[in-house]
Amino acid sequence: MTTTATYNVQGMTCGHCASAVSEEISALDGVTSVNVDLVAGGVSTVRVTSDAPLSNDAVASALDEAGDYTLVGS
Repeated sequence: MTTTATYNVQGMTCGHCASAVSEEISALDGVTSVNVDLVAGGVSTVRVTSDAPLSNDAVASALDEAGDYTLVGS
């Protein structure tokens, strides 16, 4: 079953940030697609499509690995 989840992420400021976040989240098991709607200096939206629901802990860990980004509102 394919699922799509939307995460709010604080701390991204540029395209490089969005690329780093996309790369780390894409590496999670089952992730098939990552789409980042960058709001530089604000809260960006990250939509993730995966084979099964992801835990917030897994996403937060990927964000930490990508840089100084924080999952908010979850």
